[in-house]
Amino acid sequence: MKTETHGPRIELPDPFVFENGRWVASPADWKRRRLEIRDLLLDIEYGHAPPSTGRVTAVAAAPWQPQHAGRSSTRDMTLAMGPPKSRLSVRMRISVPRGREKKPSPAVLRIGLGCPITGELTERGYALVEFEPRDLAPDAEGNHALAGPARQAYPDCDWGALAVWAWGASRVMDHLETCAWVRADQTVITGHSRFGKAALLCGALDERFTVTVPNGSGCGGASCYRVLSPDSETLEMITRPSRFAAWFRKDFRRFAEREQMLPFDQHYLRALIAPRAVLNTEALGDLWANPRGAQAGYLGAHPVFGLLGALHNNGIHFRDGQHDQLAEDFRALLDFADWKFKGREPARNFARLPFPDVCPTFSGKK
Repeated sequence: MKTETHGPRIELPDPFVFENGRWVASPADWKRRRLEIRDLLLDIEYGHAPPSTGRVTAVAAAPWQPQHAGRSSTRDMTLAMGPPKSRLSVRMRISVPRGREKKPSPAVLRIGLGCPITGELTERGYALVEFEPRDLAPDAEGNHALAGPARQAYPDCDWGALAVWAWGASRVMDHLETCAWVRADQTVITGHSRFGKAALLCGALDERFTVTVPNGSGCGGASCYRVLSPDSETLEMITRPSRFAAWFRKDFRRFAEREQMLPFDQHYLRALIAPRAVLNTEALGDLWANPRGAQAGYLGAHPVFGLLGALHNNGIHFRDGQHDQLAEDFRALLDFADWKFKGREPARNFARLPFPDVCPTFSGKK
């Protein structure tokens, strides 16, 4: 496997080269190339989700309750979705700024529970929606033999768990579009680790999300397979049948230790978001999630944002520390969202790069 871990020469596949070898020369060309890239990623890496069912309903909702020293109103809810004969359900927790239970606020949708600064987030004017993705697909080591509720409901789909969780986030968004307390045109999708991978995939596929913020998403997320940090997870490790093969399309493991044969890298997934906004939040000590590869993914997608006149919408944030989505990560998310939604210039530098030797070039059509 030819993988760059140091030195100036790092080559990534060129997102501007069509499958027929022609070059993207305009934003109109990019729209067509974007569809090619989307199909590549789904055909090879993630698998295909079913279309929107159009049948997402709240089947149980608790009353609003004051929380966080009166800064928030919080309620639990269960959503039903999926085919009529195999209805799926997901549990949600919703927190909104106190007094805005029927007034729209920008919203942060988190795949997974456990935001550490919910009260601070609502005090800054945001609604927080968290849902339990394991209600749709198990978060367990092992191969595809363990079929969760979503795979059982859609047995003909070739999707892995990452695509299931991303699909679930889109179905939650179906519901949020009907809620008086959400500004549907100002929404953030986020998640940590495996759920950060799913959040990035969801933001790439679902153009309703204004801002996408994967946190510590690593291998299969925002970090490139071809550019590794010391001790980082690889495609071979993550797709072992005893580990997380079930997160991906069944035959994705055929590229283990053959990453140079992949017709894409993870900067392609990020590029699908352009010209909408994306910020990945990373920890420098989180070597398993490959912070060097995250910088390569950010830089690899940058020319696409440039073509579309949206360089400012491609952001990255590094902090010291380890693998978690901490208060600092959420504060960076909120500062970035304030910039995009409210025009508030951030004090943070969302283009600060800690690895001067990670500066990829494009290899062109192989």
